[in-house]
Amino acid sequence: MSLKIKPIGDRVVVEAAPAETMTASGIYIPETAQEKPQKGTIVAVGPGKYADSGSLIPIGVNVGDQVLYGKYAGTEITYDGKELLIMRESDIFAVL
Repeated sequence: MSLKIKPIGDRVVVEAAPAETMTASGIYIPETAQEKPQKGTIVAVGPGKYADSGSLIPIGVNVGDQVLYGKYAGTEITYDGKELLIMRESDIFAVL
Protein backbone atom coordinates (compact mmCIF):
# COMPACT_ATOMS: atom_id res chain seq x y z
CA MET A 1 0.00 0.00 0.00
CA SER A 2 1.51 3.30 -1.03
CA LEU A 3 0.47 6.20 1.17
CA LYS A 4 1.03 9.87 0.62
CA ILE A 5 0.83 10.38 4.37
CA LYS A 6 4.23 10.97 5.93
CA PRO A 7 4.18 10.81 9.74
CA ILE A 8 6.30 13.34 11.61
CA GLY A 9 8.72 12.51 14.41
CA ASP A 10 8.28 9.18 16.15
CA ARG A 11 4.79 8.55 14.78
CA VAL A 12 3.62 5.61 12.67
CA VAL A 13 0.48 4.95 10.61
CA VAL A 14 -1.20 1.60 11.29
CA GLU A 15 -3.96 -0.16 9.38
CA ALA A 16 -5.97 -2.04 12.00
CA ALA A 17 -6.80 -5.69 11.46
CA PRO A 18 -10.52 -6.42 10.99
CA ALA A 19 -12.49 -7.07 14.17
CA GLU A 20 -13.33 -10.66 15.05
CA THR A 21 -16.87 -11.55 13.92
CA MET A 22 -17.00 -15.09 15.32
CA THR A 23 -15.78 -16.73 18.51
CA ALA A 24 -13.59 -19.82 18.48
CA SER A 25 -16.67 -21.94 19.22
CA GLY A 26 -18.53 -20.55 16.16
CA ILE A 27 -20.82 -17.98 17.79
CA TYR A 28 -21.28 -14.79 15.76
CA ILE A 29 -20.46 -11.54 17.54
CA PRO A 30 -22.81 -8.63 16.71
CA GLU A 31 -21.16 -5.43 15.55
CA THR A 32 -22.23 -3.58 18.70
CA ALA A 33 -20.41 -6.11 20.91
CA GLN A 34 -17.17 -6.31 18.90
CA GLU A 35 -14.06 -4.98 20.56
CA LYS A 36 -11.64 -2.60 18.90
CA PRO A 37 -8.77 -4.48 17.26
CA GLN A 38 -5.42 -4.26 18.99
CA LYS A 39 -3.40 -5.66 16.11
CA GLY A 40 -2.48 -4.10 12.78
CA THR A 41 0.03 -3.55 10.01
CA ILE A 42 2.34 -0.55 9.80
CA VAL A 43 1.84 1.31 6.51
CA ALA A 44 4.02 4.42 7.09
CA VAL A 45 6.83 5.36 9.49
CA GLY A 46 8.21 8.74 10.52
CA PRO A 47 11.94 9.50 10.65
CA GLY A 48 12.26 9.18 14.44
CA LYS A 49 12.69 11.67 17.23
CA TYR A 50 15.60 13.85 18.23
CA ALA A 51 17.42 13.35 21.52
CA ASP A 52 18.35 16.27 23.75
CA SER A 53 21.85 16.10 22.25
CA GLY A 54 20.41 16.68 18.77
CA SER A 55 21.04 13.19 17.37
CA LEU A 56 18.22 11.38 15.57
CA ILE A 57 16.89 8.24 17.28
CA PRO A 58 15.41 6.07 14.49
CA ILE A 59 12.14 4.17 14.90
CA GLY A 60 12.47 0.46 15.68
CA VAL A 61 9.63 -0.74 13.42
CA ASN A 62 9.33 -0.92 9.65
CA VAL A 63 6.58 -0.70 7.05
CA GLY A 64 4.84 -4.08 6.80
CA ASP A 65 5.46 -5.13 10.42
CA GLN A 66 2.51 -6.69 12.28
CA VAL A 67 2.19 -4.96 15.66
CA LEU A 68 0.17 -5.07 18.88
CA TYR A 69 -0.90 -1.76 20.40
CA GLY A 70 -3.11 -0.40 23.18
CA LYS A 71 -6.89 -0.54 22.86
CA TYR A 72 -7.29 3.24 22.85
CA ALA A 73 -3.94 4.13 21.26
CA GLY A 74 -3.61 6.62 18.46
CA THR A 75 -5.89 8.90 16.50
CA GLU A 76 -8.32 7.39 14.03
CA ILE A 77 -8.42 8.85 10.51
CA THR A 78 -10.01 7.85 7.21
CA TYR A 79 -7.78 8.05 4.14
CA ASP A 80 -8.80 6.77 0.69
CA GLY A 81 -11.69 4.88 2.29
CA LYS A 82 -9.45 3.02 4.77
CA GLU A 83 -9.58 3.35 8.52
CA LEU A 84 -6.07 4.15 9.79
CA LEU A 85 -4.50 5.01 13.14
CA ILE A 86 -1.69 7.51 13.70
CA MET A 87 0.18 6.74 16.91
CA ARG A 88 3.51 7.24 18.59
CA GLU A 89 6.07 4.44 18.55
CA SER A 90 5.74 4.22 22.35
CA ASP A 91 2.06 3.14 21.95
CA ILE A 92 3.23 -0.06 20.24
CA PHE A 93 3.64 -2.97 22.64
CA ALA A 94 5.17 -5.66 20.40
CA VAL A 95 6.09 -6.66 16.86
CA LEU A 96 4.68 -10.03 15.80
